[in-house]
Amino acid sequence: MSPTESLAWKDLQAHAYYMSQSHISTLFKENPERFNQLNFSQDELLLDLSKQLITEDTLDLLLKLAKDRQLSNWIEKLYSGEHVNHSENRPALHTALRTPENSSLLIQGNNIIKEVHQNLKRLETIVSRIHSGQWRGFTGHSINTVVNIGVGGSDLGPLMACKALAESQPKELQNINVHFVSSMDGSQLAEILNTLNPARTLFVIASKSFTTIDTLANAITAKEWLKKASNAASEDILISRHFVGVSANPNKMTEWGIPESNQLEFWDWTGGRYSMWSTIGLPIALKLGTQGFKELLAGAHAMDQHFRQAPFEKNLPVLLAMVGIWNINFLNINAHAILPYDGRLSHIPAYLEQLEMESNGKSVTREGQITDYKTCPILWGEVGTNAQHAFYQLLHQGTEVVMCDFIVSARRYHDTENPDLQHQHQLNLANCLAQSRILALGDSVVEDSDKAPVYKRYKGNQPCTTLMLDELTPFTFGQLIALYEHKVFVQSVIWGINPFDQWGVELGKREATTLLDTLTPTGSRDAFDSSTCGLLKQIAKKASN
Repeated sequence: MSPTESLAWKDLQAHAYYMSQSHISTLFKENPERFNQLNFSQDELLLDLSKQLITEDTLDLLLKLAKDRQLSNWIEKLYSGEHVNHSENRPALHTALRTPENSSLLIQGNNIIKEVHQNLKRLETIVSRIHSGQWRGFTGHSINTVVNIGVGGSDLGPLMACKALAESQPKELQNINVHFVSSMDGSQLAEILNTLNPARTLFVIASKSFTTIDTLANAITAKEWLKKASNAASEDILISRHFVGVSANPNKMTEWGIPESNQLEFWDWTGGRYSMWSTIGLPIALKLGTQGFKELLAGAHAMDQHFRQAPFEKNLPVLLAMVGIWNINFLNINAHAILPYDGRLSHIPAYLEQLEMESNGKSVTREGQITDYKTCPILWGEVGTNAQHAFYQLLHQGTEVVMCDFIVSARRYHDTENPDLQHQHQLNLANCLAQSRILALGDSVVEDSDKAPVYKRYKGNQPCTTLMLDELTPFTFGQLIALYEHKVFVQSVIWGINPFDQWGVELGKREATTLLDTLTPTGSRDAFDSSTCGLLKQIAKKASN
């Protein structure tokens, strides 16, 4: 049954008509206890929903919808290994990647938790060899630089985590530099190679299928660069000393020449955008050490346990997801800004763009029906202080209603005696709180605002969520990312869609392969639409000049 046919959906539609006549500022005036009633915590993470256009009645109705859509059953299906990814006929077990070793989950007779930890131990061995200086390049010198070559989930997650948690890197590991390459055109790789010592550089080829064209193109370029630098060294020696493969396809890694000792595996039930917890997280472990990587996994596991066990009325992923459903499907808000007030979280908007839009950017239900309701909104974002000087004008005074997630840490620089840095964090916090306050409440909280000219007025009523970490650590970062993963799953259940496939992406890849041959000197350029044919001919013309 379509969710729109349920009584809970119809009740929410009626409630939305009533609530749309109100203003968030009015809700605060009417209820001084609003924050106390609408903030929720899990370990070291606080979720404040008080600046949303909701009441406790709204939450009650939303949770009734969640129960009608059998959310509890779907959560158990996710954790127990049922094939929730029905279009690819497999489970989605990213939660298993951060489950402690003493647990068990049998899939087709295999304890996958044991298999996960066997692979983590292989990862630890590689990390230990590099950190101890025992991994040697073709000249016998130790490796001090690692370049991760991947794209999508094989790039965004590790890149984001390494950036976010750089301050947690132990001092003894700061001699290891980690770089990331994802662009197909080779520009990132060319820029990095000019600065590296070939004899001390290790490349990690990260690809679930190990057939991704852009990733393999960069890997081949890196291999040729090493060949030129090493002169007489054989290709087998270069690959064994300078390449590690991470994939769910060991046969393809072997075909490429990577020896089994340099291979790390994960499984086809790990979606690319959910894979940073697997051996795809090798760069994170190299950056933080294996203990830091384990703390990241522990934070995610703590959120996993909370999501599976907490009642819906206190369940952070459920509440965050259902308020999103409220905004999208009942208040007709189709834009979502991710606003981290922390420069270390600069890559989290891009990561969430992939996580949410690739997962839930669907218009066909699990039953093959076209939806008659909105699904995933358009996400974008930027570090808050930069965003203030870019698109906040639209948020404050534009014509679009936008839901906003503010992400901030309560504490930073508390262990330093530098008062300037402490003051800067206070300034950052003040900006975060001020911007969310004005966006939600408008100029009702500004003295004498009624006397201001109309171009200086702030309408407010932009729904804002605040996610506050006690402090940004590997543990709390793991909590935060797992929270968003589970939010995506909850919304997929409400919408009745599969969040674990990405067939739209696959079509573009196949079409690119078809077009590749047309770019050769002898390629046919007449088999496409007039625009594509015209552009191909222009490219050929320019290339021949």
